[in-house]
This record gives sequence, C-alpha cells and structure tokens, in this order.
Amino acid sequence: MSLIPSWFGGRRSNVFDPFSLDLWDPFKDFPFPSSSLSASNFPQTVRENTAFVNTRIDWRETPEAHVFKADLPGLKKEEVKVEIEDDRVLQISGERNVEKEDKNDTWHRVERSSGKFMRRFRLPENARMDQVKASMENGVLTVSVPKVEEKKPEVKAIEISG
Repeated sequence: MSLIPSWFGGRRSNVFDPFSLDLWDPFKDFPFPSSSLSASNFPQTVRENTAFVNTRIDWRETPEAHVFKADLPGLKKEEVKVEIEDDRVLQISGERNVEKEDKNDTWHRVERSSGKFMRRFRLPENARMDQVKASMENGVLTVSVPKVEEKKPEVKAIEISG
C-alpha cells in the first residue's frame, strides 16, 4: 500500500484486491441533496429520509488483526448492528431517528443527517470470522477481526558429515 494518496481521493478500489476499501456501491456518486443547505429548501419528507450518506469508516491492518473504526456520533450501541455474512463480508449498519418537530419552532438550518446507513467490507482470507469483537465508546464503533496466525517455516540445522 502506498503512503502517497492516489489521484482519486486516496481510495483504493480494485475488484481483484481483497483489501480494497469496500464493496462496489452503485449509488456512491449519486447526487444526494446536500445536508448543509438550508432546511427550508427541502420538504419535510426529504429531511426525514436523509440517510448517513457518508458514514466514514477507517480500516487498518495490524500484525494481529483488521481494525475498523466508524464515527457514529449520537448513536447508542443498541442502534448499531455489526454482522458477518458467510461469504466473508462484514456489514455495519444502523439508524438515527429524526428529532420530533414542534410546529412552533423555526428551523434555520438542518445539517445533522438522520436515517439508515449500511457499509459492507469484504474481508481477506486471513480473517478469523469466529472471533470478531465490537465495542462502542464516545460515538466511535471499533470492530476488531483477528487474523489467522501465520506459521513460520521451521528451520532445522543439518549437520554436515565428512
């Protein structure tokens, strides 16, 4: 892996690379309404159904494990699901509910997103699917997927006769 970011946003994506960041998402570049625009520009139904379009997740590999970290501010662990599928896919999903609106309130800006989110990652062959652990602290979800220990080749010294 290069330490220099690529020209395409530093994201690695290759269908043949098991370490590519995630599975292909056909809606990745779809022009969703920007949540930073004024709330009055969108009808109530659009504001209620705005999803976590850009839930950011880091994936790093250590000598012992693959570690995923997701920023999920304001969510409780009960509102987040971590699942492993049979074909070595880690799925992280959840939902943030919309705050109840009081008809007497005047909204000047709505920037926090709400709705459902889901991210999927294909795990490499060295992942131990039966020992995945997840924890959540201060709005950061950490998922640790231990790696299979690589057997080091056994070196045996041979005595030379003669």
